[in-house]
Amino acid sequence: MYVSEALAHIKRGAEELIVESELVSRLEAGLPLRVKAGFDPTAPDLHLGHTVLINKLRHFQELGHEVMFLIGDFTGMIGDPSGKNTTRPPLSREQILENAKTYQEQVFKILDPDKTRICFNSDWMEGLGSAGMIRLASLHTVARMLERDDFSKRYATGQSIAIHEFLYPLCQGYDSVAMKADVELGGTDQKFNLLVGRELQRHYGQAPQCVLTMPLLEGLDGVNKMSKSLGNYIGISEAPREIFGKVMSVSDDLMWRYYELLSFRPLTEIESMRAAVAEGRNPRDIKVLLAQELVERFHSRREAEEAAEDFEARFRRGQLPDDLPEVVVQAAEGGLSIVQVLKQAGLTGSTSEAMRMIAQGAVRLDGERIDDKDLVLPTGEAVVLQVGKRRFARVTLR
Repeated sequence: MYVSEALAHIKRGAEELIVESELVSRLEAGLPLRVKAGFDPTAPDLHLGHTVLINKLRHFQELGHEVMFLIGDFTGMIGDPSGKNTTRPPLSREQILENAKTYQEQVFKILDPDKTRICFNSDWMEGLGSAGMIRLASLHTVARMLERDDFSKRYATGQSIAIHEFLYPLCQGYDSVAMKADVELGGTDQKFNLLVGRELQRHYGQAPQCVLTMPLLEGLDGVNKMSKSLGNYIGISEAPREIFGKVMSVSDDLMWRYYELLSFRPLTEIESMRAAVAEGRNPRDIKVLLAQELVERFHSRREAEEAAEDFEARFRRGQLPDDLPEVVVQAAEGGLSIVQVLKQAGLTGSTSEAMRMIAQGAVRLDGERIDDKDLVLPTGEAVVLQVGKRRFARVTLR
C-alpha cells in the first residue's frame, strides 16, 4: 500500500496526529511500527466507546504493524485522573487482575491474536522501585502538570489534587519508554499523558512516539461520552438482542458518527449510504445494517440475524421479548414510587429521566400507559414495565 493510502487509513476518524511528518517518515522506511494503546482495567467489561481505539489498532494490524495492547494493571491502582474533577479511587490488586482477565477475552473479538502482544505495565513499573519512581518524578515539574486542563481547573477552584495523581501521566509516559513505542493511541482526553510519553522518550534517548488521538464516542443520549456510570453505554459482552436494540435506539444523526468510528465498511460505502438517505431511503434500514455488523462482530452472524428478526417482531408487531429480563427491586413495606422503581430496575438512568419519560407517555405498566409520576407500586407483586420502544423488564418488589 502506498504511504498516502496507509496514512489515510490511519487517520480515518482520528482527531489529531502529532507529528504527521514524523509518522510519514517512519512509514516510508517500510519497517513495522510498534503501536501502543493502554487500558486500565477499572471495570470488568468493555463498551463500544473503548472499541474506537481497539478498531484503530486493528487498522494498524491490517497495515502490517505490531500492536501492543497494554493492560494497566499497575496504573489502574493509581486511578487515571483524566477528565475528573475529583480524585479517582484506586482499585485493589485483586479487582484489577479480575477485570484484566475479561479484557483479554474481549479484545480478541476485534484484534488478531496472532498479531497482538498483550502487555502488563506492572512488569516494568514494579521493578522501577521507589528510587526509580523518585527519579521519574524529577523529570517533570508541578508547573508543567498544572498546564493540564483538568488539574488547572481543580487547582483554580480549590479542589484537592492528590500527589499520586501527578504520577499517573509519568507512569503512562514511562510505559512508552519501556515498550519503545513508535505510535501511541488515546482518546482526546489523554492528549497530555500521550505527550508526556514523547518527552520521556526524548529524555531516555529514544525517538519520540507519534501520537494519534481519537474522538470520545457519544453514548446513547447523544450528548455525553459513552460511560457505564452514565448508563448510556453498549457493552460488547451484552446479549445480541440488547446490542441490536440499543444501536437501533441511537438518533439518525449519531448513527453516522457510529458508522465512522465503529464500522469496518469502507468510507466510500458509507458515503453511498448517506447519499441514499439524502435521496429518501429510510435511515432505519441503514441503522439495521450497523446493528447487524456489530452483533456479528461480538457474537456471530446467526445471532445477528436472530436479533434482527426479534427486533422486527418486538417493535413492529408489539410483541414482548422472549427473554424478558427479571429484576428484583428492594422496597419498603408501603411500596415504592414508580419513579424509583424505574431507576432501580435500570430502565432509566435517573429519577429525572423517569419523570420525563412518564410525562412523555413513554412508560407502560403491564401494557397500559401511565401518566402518574406519583404512582406507588406495592411490594410482593411482579409487573412488566416498558420504557420507550426497547427497554423491558419484569420487576418484582420485595
